[in-house]
Amino acid sequence: MFRRSGTATTLTTALVAAAAALVLTAAAAATSAAAATAPGFLAGTDLPPHPTSPWYAGAVTKGLPESAPFCLEGVLPATGSWHRVFGTEYDTGAVQVSVRSASPAAAAKLVGTLERKVAACAADWLRTTPGGTASWQDYGTLPVEEGAHVYGVHTSIPDSEPGVHLYGIGRDGATVTVVQWGEMGNLSHAPVADFKKTTTKAVNKLNP
Repeated sequence: MFRRSGTATTLTTALVAAAAALVLTAAAAATSAAAATAPGFLAGTDLPPHPTSPWYAGAVTKGLPESAPFCLEGVLPATGSWHRVFGTEYDTGAVQVSVRSASPAAAAKLVGTLERKVAACAADWLRTTPGGTASWQDYGTLPVEEGAHVYGVHTSIPDSEPGVHLYGIGRDGATVTVVQWGEMGNLSHAPVADFKKTTTKAVNKLNP
């Protein structure tokens, strides 16, 4: 009967350990490479200040968020996307999604799609929400890189708290970013001036 020597056992163990180390090193390198290619993202301190809570920022993560931002369901591409979710101790939250498109022309087309979707959001929501009320506001463009645009959307249904959302959509070269901020309230409560600063920072931080 063949009996494996202690030397052979030790060698086998060393080879297995070395292979495992190579796998872990490769995985770490891949993670590092993915992080290195992500566009620049906002920090929590870049968002409109909350009166009673700090902002908490999640990790910059490859792909789309688990739930699409309100008004933008089905229009953000998974390919080339990264996202970051932000929250507070209360009902206020935000998400930033950035997309590296194939070309500046493709990025400009995506910006147009996102803007049309947000501009139509209130009317689209009303068609599927009997008894609801909704409105939207175009807060204008911002002179940053290839441009940015800020919008607001308000929705409400009977016997429920109203919701207000702000959207900043911008582009730097072939990279597009959209920031969505939301809380209970209406458009008169929205921190539009601060959110315009947030949107400008979001575009300026992109790595096109």
